[in-house]
Amino acid sequence: MINDFDLKETNKIVLSEIYNKYLNELEYLERDRFFCRHNYEHFISVARICYILKLEEDVDVSKDMVYSTGLLHDLGRVTEIKEGINHAIASVPIAREILELTDFTEDEKNRILECISYHRTKEPSEDEFFNIFYRADKLSRACFRCPAYDECNWSYEKKNHFIKY
Repeated sequence: MINDFDLKETNKIVLSEIYNKYLNELEYLERDRFFCRHNYEHFISVARICYILKLEEDVDVSKDMVYSTGLLHDLGRVTEIKEGINHAIASVPIAREILELTDFTEDEKNRILECISYHRTKEPSEDEFFNIFYRADKLSRACFRCPAYDECNWSYEKKNHFIKY
């Protein structure tokens, strides 16, 4: 049974001033972006798909960690847009600062940060959480419905031509 405490740490994140500052700035900076946007809808889609994969593949990670990682993983797009730094790398210090507001253990925080820092890397990891998070991030994109399909730099093989899990 789901209760109000299932996502206790995640709710600390989404209610924090710093999280909302970055999210609002990111959504503003990408307001005219023709390609896939890095916004709350993307963040929550990644988290939900990752959680489905976690359940289907029996991966040892809490729901709270899955959702927190999903909501934090692309905040570094603000830095990427402004300074040209890869957002997977730029997201780590932002996420680290926000994770300080939570009661995740240091090991949990490090696992979340590692997931974020490598979410654009194809290399498989020994950590199954990393592997399902990477897949969820890519599966969250509905390329078959995207008006930027022809202009997108994702290869045909990488694009999602239909819903798949």
